[in-house]
Amino acid sequence: MKSILVNVNCYALCCSPYRPMTQLYQHILALAFAVKEINENPQILPNISLGFHIYNSHFNPSWTYQAAMELLSSQERLLPNYKCDVQETPKVVIGGPNSDLRIHMSTILSMYKMPRVRGLIQAGFSHQMFSPGAQQQPHFTWMWIGLVYLMGDNDTGERFGICFDFIESFPRLTSSGEFDEMVEEGSKTINIIVGSTANAVVVHGEIQTIMVMRMIPKLAETNDVPIQGNTKVWIMTAQMDFTSFPIQRGWDITFLHGALSFAVHSKDLPGFQKFIQMRKPTLEKEDGFLRVFWEEAFNCGFPDPASEKKDGKFCTGEENIESLPGSVFEMSMTAHSYSIYNAIYILAHALHTMQSTKLNCRVHHFLGRVSFNNSAGEEVSFDRNGKLIAGFDIVNWVTFPNQSFLRVSEMQTPKQFPSFIYEQAQPTSLCNENCHVGYRKNKKEGKPFCCYDCLPCPEGKISNKEALALQIFTKHRDTPIVKANNRNITYILLLFILLSFLCALLFIGQPEEVTCLLRQTAFGMIFSVAVSCILAKTAIVVLAFMATKPGSRMRKWVGKPLDTPIVLSCSLIQATICSTWLATSPPFPDVDMDSMTEEIILECNEGSTVMFYCVLGFMGWLAMVSFTVAFLARKLPDSFNEAKFITFSMLVFCSVWLSFVPTYLSTKGKYMVAVEIFSILASSCGLLGCIFTPKCYVILLRPELNSREQLIRRQF
Repeated sequence: MKSILVNVNCYALCCSPYRPMTQLYQHILALAFAVKEINENPQILPNISLGFHIYNSHFNPSWTYQAAMELLSSQERLLPNYKCDVQETPKVVIGGPNSDLRIHMSTILSMYKMPRVRGLIQAGFSHQMFSPGAQQQPHFTWMWIGLVYLMGDNDTGERFGICFDFIESFPRLTSSGEFDEMVEEGSKTINIIVGSTANAVVVHGEIQTIMVMRMIPKLAETNDVPIQGNTKVWIMTAQMDFTSFPIQRGWDITFLHGALSFAVHSKDLPGFQKFIQMRKPTLEKEDGFLRVFWEEAFNCGFPDPASEKKDGKFCTGEENIESLPGSVFEMSMTAHSYSIYNAIYILAHALHTMQSTKLNCRVHHFLGRVSFNNSAGEEVSFDRNGKLIAGFDIVNWVTFPNQSFLRVSEMQTPKQFPSFIYEQAQPTSLCNENCHVGYRKNKKEGKPFCCYDCLPCPEGKISNKEALALQIFTKHRDTPIVKANNRNITYILLLFILLSFLCALLFIGQPEEVTCLLRQTAFGMIFSVAVSCILAKTAIVVLAFMATKPGSRMRKWVGKPLDTPIVLSCSLIQATICSTWLATSPPFPDVDMDSMTEEIILECNEGSTVMFYCVLGFMGWLAMVSFTVAFLARKLPDSFNEAKFITFSMLVFCSVWLSFVPTYLSTKGKYMVAVEIFSILASSCGLLGCIFTPKCYVILLRPELNSREQLIRRQF
């Protein structure tokens, strides 16, 4: 059967005729490897052979435009719109990862409805293999970072929204002949980066950006700028890859050690490394790039009068390609090469579908419907927007003294980015150290919001940053004021007051089955434990003073652990009520279509209203008992007025919840939740403020009162 030639036109950042970049030769090999596999597999495209042309962009728009025009012209002469060799009509263009390359390429090809497999969606004729930068906005915990982007990326500079030490641009490389100009333009930026105190630097670049980054050690040495060790962590986007000029071959790459980069997920393909090892200049005659690559990679020359090699070192053609360091050529498949390999297979499967259906349609109608497993066993398919369904690899760069490097990667979905970065890389990157307890922040004029001076707190003021009551009481646990007021019960009370604040979060957001079950039961249990702790503290104070009376029968109870039974018994009663509620008629998610005329309200149906008021009623009974006991004991000679403080706190607590019931019953819809949240927060603040603020005041600002002598003197 007659074989049909289909040209796959690939825009690859391949070797320049004058300054070949050996790392990018792998892109060409990935393309050739995929085409070879497809042409040798009769199951994919029987009677059809794939061919390809490779065009070099030279990082230059004019070269890209010219290549696009040549693609639409006859092979012999540049005559746009005229094609005489119909048998070699191109079906698809595979574009590289560079954003400018994609844009310039689309300007011409969109007019001719030429299907493209690349990294930008436009006009329905493009399918995405490389993820655009907008999808790679990482979630960092660093508050003080630097941002560097390629000159001309106008949509990049303010994208990340963090506190920046600097936002600078690298010069955009347009051709290898502009090396000197690029060095001059980049010197200022590199000096800023090296001299910055930010240890985390986000680099939003293109595939050639590392060539500029590799100048950092050289320019820093030339300009006598001290490099601060290996403290900077570079965060690089998926478009970037390791590339370099031949002159940079022996340059230091240790500054990249520990860098993190995003990459389109890739996997080593079976047979690809063997395919690379079999490339020999003496055997491969059709590969016009191989001899150029070989001479540059092994720093030798083939016997040729026109060769520029004058040092007498000739290539044998038997050099070991595996011996090359990673900075010259990588044997493991890179993300870009993997994308090119998959792109060829996407085209092949689309052509196969088009051939099977025998529909008179263009190839792009079938590209988005492709779904298959590649030779690495991974599924390749697009979503409805024409984007490749795939995760990212987050790559940790490890460098070695011989200019080799290793990419340690872990596949992540976009939702996993924050946790991975948080666990793997946490360098110290602050504008200044955090202020300690007793100091306040004072903004520095002309600096970003995360830069401040730490000034001592004014006389009589308490720093509330990291000055939590539980922390204060734990730190001063051996002082008389903490020990005299039943230290263990105090810790439990503080813990449950903290939980009461967190409990309000259960009432926020869309009702779910779990949150509906936990809302009222957690609220009832937490406040019951807290109020029972207050009751236990007050009861023990009363017991202690009653036991001091002559002939009192209460003396036999002194020294016995009564606080624990009080707390456990009260908590057990409330737990029984809550368990009965959940077992008989538990709360559940529901919709309220009656409260608002134009809205449907998602809410938690309490299930049994009676059980809800039983929980609330028992909590109220505990509060009233605690208030009564504390009120009767308010005039006892307590060292630090514990009973008086409890009286005030329970007065606030009871006032809040007594007003809650009628207010709750008179509101409807979403306002009922707001009323309960306010009541929870108000009562929690009342307990914390009335009981513990006076104690924190004595501990922090009046330490002379926090003594055993003062305790005895005020008691008697």
